[in-house]
Amino acid sequence: MGTPNIKVVRIDNRMLHGQVAVTWSHHAGANLILVANDDISEDIVRQQLMDMAAPASMTTRYFSIQKTIDVIHKASPEQKIIMIVETPQDVLRLAKGGVPFTKVNVGNMHFSGGKNQIHKIVSVDDSDISAFRELVAMGIECTIQRVPEEEPIDVMALL
Repeated sequence: MGTPNIKVVRIDNRMLHGQVAVTWSHHAGANLILVANDDISEDIVRQQLMDMAAPASMTTRYFSIQKTIDVIHKASPEQKIIMIVETPQDVLRLAKGGVPFTKVNVGNMHFSGGKNQIHKIVSVDDSDISAFRELVAMGIECTIQRVPEEEPIDVMALL
């Protein structure tokens, strides 16, 4: 089993939408968008909507967190993967499950009750903060970056 060619791991609670699909896939030279999410892996309608947002040249996959952990090492080196995950807790599950990556690109984490806004596109609660701290302790860099042109901002510097 080889090492999967993961170009970007992105947290975005909007999951696969136009900006991510087009901007980040071109920037990363990716050809596969893997949405790792337990709910979406079972929701055909949401998958079809997301497929419409993806560029025609991109393959899309919708796996649960556990299935991603189970199959990621079977990916071929030709598969240049952007992985989209909804929450830092899910990213932590992937990291602990042996999915190999060293950076997390934090996109949108919407404000909701009990969360504090630390950046215009990122709001966190204690559980999010604890997941980020654990990821960083594992040697994984977590930076906020809406689009590739923006300077990445270290999440830890804002917590």
